[in-house]
Amino acid sequence: QVQLVESGGGLVQPGGSLRLSCAASGNIFSIPTMGWYRQPPGKERELVATITSGLITNYADSVMGRFTISRDNAKNTVYLQMNSLKPEDTAVYYCNANGIYYSGSYYYDGTNYWGKGTLVTVSS
Repeated sequence: QVQLVESGGGLVQPGGSLRLSCAASGNIFSIPTMGWYRQPPGKERELVATITSGLITNYADSVMGRFTISRDNAKNTVYLQMNSLKPEDTAVYYCNANGIYYSGSYYYDGTNYWGKGTLVTVSS
């Protein structure tokens, strides 16, 4: 069983910064792609950023230049550094692991795993 646990959300003023973390636990050998998605109040879940195990990144246009995604493959952990935050960044942020290679057997599980989410509120 794979679990994703996010941390680092909270209340921040416009222009401020926050760093989110997400640790994946379980019998994991590697995770090809990890990412962050968010769901603003009353809206659909949307992509924020993804990163492959080879550190290739992809960002939504709305966060390009302000957010930075990174990961520690040895720890199966992904981070999201959020700078110059805006009120429209307010959302529940979800960690995602798109597929898992399990240790030992190297079996590939194509399941899309999600964390429970962490709330980020940008307000003065």
